[in-house]
Amino acid sequence: MSLQPPSPQQSRILWFALTMLAVAVVVGLVAGTIWSLARILNLLSPVLWPLAIAAVIACLLSPVVDFFERRKLSRPRAILLVVGLSLAVVLGILASIIPPIIEETKDLVAKAPDYADRLQARVAQLIRQPPDFLRHVVHPAGEAAGAAGGAPQAVLNQATAWVTGSLPEIGSWLWNHLLKVFSGFGLLAGVALIPVYAFYFLLEQRRIESHWKDYLPLRNPRVREETFFVLDAISGYLVAFFRGQVLVAICDGVLYSVGFLIVGLNYALLVGAMAVALTIIPFLGAIVICVTALLLAFVQFGDWQHPALVLAVFAVVQTLESLVISPRIMGNRVGLHPMVIIIAVMTGTTLLGGILGGILAIPLAAALRVILFRYVWKRS
Repeated sequence: MSLQPPSPQQSRILWFALTMLAVAVVVGLVAGTIWSLARILNLLSPVLWPLAIAAVIACLLSPVVDFFERRKLSRPRAILLVVGLSLAVVLGILASIIPPIIEETKDLVAKAPDYADRLQARVAQLIRQPPDFLRHVVHPAGEAAGAAGGAPQAVLNQATAWVTGSLPEIGSWLWNHLLKVFSGFGLLAGVALIPVYAFYFLLEQRRIESHWKDYLPLRNPRVREETFFVLDAISGYLVAFFRGQVLVAICDGVLYSVGFLIVGLNYALLVGAMAVALTIIPFLGAIVICVTALLLAFVQFGDWQHPALVLAVFAVVQTLESLVISPRIMGNRVGLHPMVIIIAVMTGTTLLGGILGGILAIPLAAALRVILFRYVWKRS
């Protein structure tokens, strides 16, 4: 009995099934790769953090080293001079701001339960006696609203209870995450090795830039040139992003500290230090800082004027960053739309392991943009 070839309809069904199987395999491979990368980042974070910080420091100090080298100073001596001066400046700044930040942190941790209770009480009082401009929202029918006005109040009470109940868990998660990243001997060894890593990154910078192409294991000249172009573009985005974003985050932290000190907010230096660390991640870090400062102002003062002043400080800093700081430091070298940055940050923090994944998300998205422009969009 001879086998009959499949009919056109059967062929379409078979090809559709094979296509779906191939898509499922590709999706599974991508998901497995992302999961493996997240696990590797999580496992190697004590090793990767010092290397990442040293690489960023090398990017920041490279123009200064080049400046001294052009002044007839040998590169090793220029590196030692710049690293030594930078280390002295950083240690001097840290010696002046770390003690008050530690005291503020201890005070905040000790008062966290009391702050949670006061926050709930403040919100309940705000619901009972809202400002005039919010009265029609909280009590839509005025004082005679009765049961009709109780529904929004009940919802707000539940939301307040959930937020205040979640604050200790959120704080505990952040603290445990930081302890996991910077813990015990790993912290001390990592901090001690950062200047060493930075020195060798700066010392070998030109050799790496001039000879890394020779180590590509590719023989086909065309494939070799294409690979070199893509990797060179990706490295350019990495250097531009990290060098610029760190400087922007430092400026933001200083401006937030000064603004919140002017407002009279407790823990202004601590919030500014948080801003330096968190605003390296665009948008997400600014949102965390804004919400934290608003909660602290609301608990500390119990009115709406000081939270409004906090929002004013936040708006001024963000305006200065968007119109003055970021254009002068970074320009448009990353070249990503704000919506793409937001999606990349959320995806990176979710899939690639917390803060480190969020930081890496932006240059990885820029690298993907290079690949798409080079091989997909230019041909479509």
